[in-house]
Amino acid sequence: MQPVSATETPPHHATTADGEFVHRVRVLIIATVGFTVFFAVWVMFAIVGIPVREEFGLTDGQFALLVAIPILTGSILRVPVGMLTDLIGGRVVFTALLVVTAVPTYFVSRASGYTELLVLAFFLGVSGTSFAVGIAWVSAWYPPERQGFALGVFGAGNVGASITKLLAPSLVVLVPVAGTASGVVPGGWRFVPFVYTFMLLAMAAVAWLGAPRPDHRPARGRTFREINQPLEVLRVWRFGLYYIVVFGAYVALALWLPKYYVDVYDVDLRVAGMLTALFIFPASLLRPLGGYLSDRLGARPVTYTAFVVICLAFIWLSFEVGIALFTLLIVTVGAMMGIGKASVYKYIADYFPRDMGVVGGLVGAVGGLGGFVLPLLFAWALAETGRPQSTFVVLLAASLVSLVWLHLVVIKMRRDERRRAVVLGAESSS
Repeated sequence: MQPVSATETPPHHATTADGEFVHRVRVLIIATVGFTVFFAVWVMFAIVGIPVREEFGLTDGQFALLVAIPILTGSILRVPVGMLTDLIGGRVVFTALLVVTAVPTYFVSRASGYTELLVLAFFLGVSGTSFAVGIAWVSAWYPPERQGFALGVFGAGNVGASITKLLAPSLVVLVPVAGTASGVVPGGWRFVPFVYTFMLLAMAAVAWLGAPRPDHRPARGRTFREINQPLEVLRVWRFGLYYIVVFGAYVALALWLPKYYVDVYDVDLRVAGMLTALFIFPASLLRPLGGYLSDRLGARPVTYTAFVVICLAFIWLSFEVGIALFTLLIVTVGAMMGIGKASVYKYIADYFPRDMGVVGGLVGAVGGLGGFVLPLLFAWALAETGRPQSTFVVLLAASLVSLVWLHLVVIKMRRDERRRAVVLGAESSS
């Protein structure tokens, strides 16, 4: 056996490095695919809620509440679930969450009334906590210089909303309303949650068997006080406000746009789903680009640019426009939201690298709560004004608040940098 020279890397070190890389990739793939399934389930009522509205004679307010309830649950539970992931590892939490979500999803396919659907929607909303789990799990496996891109790839799982928009309308009409196989397989809109149940269970098997072991647990050995200390920092809550613009508004639009297209432009549900998917694809698939740009240019300029473009688009959308221009503007908004979602989480990775579970969970919770509140505000604004375009006035107001706050932070940072430069100059000259 030949000795290893001082300039060579020992073979077992190379194997360890290669193994770590493979494990990272496996975690990223499983988390991303799983999050895609979770997100399809989380926004399921955006499509199935429309035939549900017809079957049960729901008002706009009742429809808005049904599509928003899962967003509420998935948001308020993100902090404890993210914290749990940092403590015991993503493999266990992610797999358990897939199995737990499958239960209310299945019973949605058997629901017989609006109240029952609201209760099930509340429990089905746990699927939304998958974002906090995945963020904590992926970031624990990736070094800081790669986290922006890795988290962007994971976040592209938002494209799961497109699965619902594209697949669900076809599933609704695939099986007759009366069902098949003596009622074992439900039909109509109920076939959608039935199919999603098996997708969740299949993904649970993949996650449990395919994820690497032992898992990374960044919060292991830390006290509860130490884990929660970052939540006392104002910056964390500011990031949460930013995330309302790029994620909360994204979720709200993903839920609201099918109805908007049907009501305003008089298209059928399948066309409305396809047009909504045009918004969802860039809002999801451009997250890796947003992460890459944030790694290279910094999170702040990327977020700032995204906010400016989003505000300009919302100003235009606040007026009546044709369906072609409307869709173009919506796609532009989606692209900026996709980039902005990644840049906000690069912010978190820069400032709180050891606390992605709890901080990422809180920021995701605040953004998700925006996704819960905004559809309700859309319904309220529509009832008050009678103008469907009031939806974008609401979104413009929220976006301007975040843009102004970010602008003020940038001004303050530049002022502080100039002061430090003056002080350093004075010290060097003396």
